Amino acid sequence: MEHLGLSVEKKFHIHLVSDSTGETLNALANAALAQFENVDVQLHFYALVRGEHQLARALDHITIAPGLVFFTLANQDLRDRLIYRCDALLIECVDVLDAPVTALRQFLGSRETHKVGRQHQVDQRYLERIDTLNFTIAHDDGQSLDTINDAQVILTGASRTSKTPTCVYLAIRGVKAANVPLVPRMPPPLQLLEAKSPLIVGLWVTPDRLVQVRRNRLASMGEARDTSYIDLDVVREEINATRRLFEQNDWPTIDVSRRSIEETAAAVMNLLNERPERAPQEQTES
Repeated sequence: MEHLGLSVEKKFHIHLVSDSTGETLNALANAALAQFENVDVQLHFYALVRGEHQLARALDHITIAPGLVFFTLANQDLRDRLIYRCDALLIECVDVLDAPVTALRQFLGSRETHKVGRQHQVDQRYLERIDTLNFTIAHDDGQSLDTINDAQVILTGASRTSKTPTCVYLAIRGVKAANVPLVPRMPPPLQLLEAKSPLIVGLWVTPDRLVQVRRNRLASMGEARDTSYIDLDVVREEINATRRLFEQNDWPTIDVSRRSIEETAAAVMNLLNERPERAPQEQTES
């Protein structure tokens, strides 16, 4: 749209209505929106919509700012009311789980239960994920090295190569992860070199990118002085040293220079899935 020579972009509204935490809708909407550039989109979230009052509040907002509606509602009455109101407003309303649930119903030969928030219930698998997260926190940044061999994955690399957030993301996905930083001009911990059971993955970043990340980190801490920590030549040698260590120990590596945490974690999980099963006697051999 143009007015008096000025270009005015249209703002689009997308409403996400969920009877649970809304994580599924949020992930889907952001993944789909990533395919579109130069669009002005505002997301509106309505979580834990499990009764008439919560739904009425969501519908009031939808009426004020009409747009596309994505929803996941197990309660049939709430579903029907949302769809009916959206039809009246000439707004497209999409049940994002309809196609997957229909396919599973046909494949499994079983009817769905329509229970709300079942994927978030506190069961044994949930408790196991909590234990996994606790393990990862306890083994962050080179801590608890004596039990690091109990990890499924160990991430290692220079400072600020996204080891900690990647480990936390892996833990949330059920992977028992630990991380060990490599300190310049110091030998790596013996426990890391002797670990046999875990998959050890080396993370590295291009020197210029690492200097940028470290500068931003120092700036956030109010530190303005130049140090060897952000000296390009020093950082270049630091990265080369870590990569030599990875190669000497035949550890798989991942360049995380332009990867998001989610992409790095996905690459780690692929390496873990491709790893051949180790026999118990092989795991205990030194």
